[in-house]
Amino acid sequence: MKKVLVILVVLVFAAGMAMAQNYSPSGDVLGAHNNHGRGCAGCHAPHSGPAGNGRATSDPSTSWVALWGQDVQPLYNQSFAFGDNGKYVFVAPANLSGDIHLGGSDPRVGGLLLCLSCHDGKLAKGTMMTNQVYETLPAGYGATPIPTLLGNDTTGAGYGNDHPVGENADVGCDPTHYQWDCTDNGDGTITMNGPKSTLFATNYGFTANLAAYNNKPIVVCTSCHNQHVMNVFKGKIGGVQGYYKTYFGIRGNYDPGATNAGFNATAQFCRQCHGAEANEMNNGSAVTVTDGY
Repeated sequence: MKKVLVILVVLVFAAGMAMAQNYSPSGDVLGAHNNHGRGCAGCHAPHSGPAGNGRATSDPSTSWVALWGQDVQPLYNQSFAFGDNGKYVFVAPANLSGDIHLGGSDPRVGGLLLCLSCHDGKLAKGTMMTNQVYETLPAGYGATPIPTLLGNDTTGAGYGNDHPVGENADVGCDPTHYQWDCTDNGDGTITMNGPKSTLFATNYGFTANLAAYNNKPIVVCTSCHNQHVMNVFKGKIGGVQGYYKTYFGIRGNYDPGATNAGFNATAQFCRQCHGAEANEMNNGSAVTVTDGY
């Protein structure tokens, strides 16, 4: 009898997990990047590069990378002081030749510089942006609208109040310096193979997309954001493959409107790089809890 009960409990749990990983987004998966209906053409100009989007530039090479339809030239060689009042400085490349689409190896081009050509608002002002998030958010979530031009946001603080990105925003593996007990492979990747990091990888996974720059794993915009799929994450969370609710293109289960009191998947996403704040590194037993859909 006990064996039958155990089997029933396992089956019910498995069925619940299967249901919880089947979120279906109601709006277009481009979310805010649907650009009021312009969609892909808001960033990628299928003909004529920036000129096809009404953007004058003396740098025709802009459109050589992924048919980019914005003018990136104002950002070349500029310094951007991100995070902690400007502690993390990103120095933009002098051109786009390092992009992987052109045979280069600089992930900062496609993963950061092109993003700023729309989201800067300070130097690259000729964009298709309206400076606000207009994807549907949970009722009562934050201020409305949410500003999206990082260099010219409503606080006037520039980039100093934005998450560090670029060559100095590297991820290390030294638990004595508040990092994971992982292994830095020396090629721009890390392996979550220490006792605590292995447990975290089991509990949550590793959905962030770190970039390899000068053999260091660094954070760029696309490490945390999927610019093409903004309201649903397709992947594995807590070892379970499925579709998870997300906002702002976060590469994981992010739900500011979660109704489950134990929901911690949003925090788990951040802890992929911030190991010191993880349950596992603090001898905690909490696992990843997602929302049910």
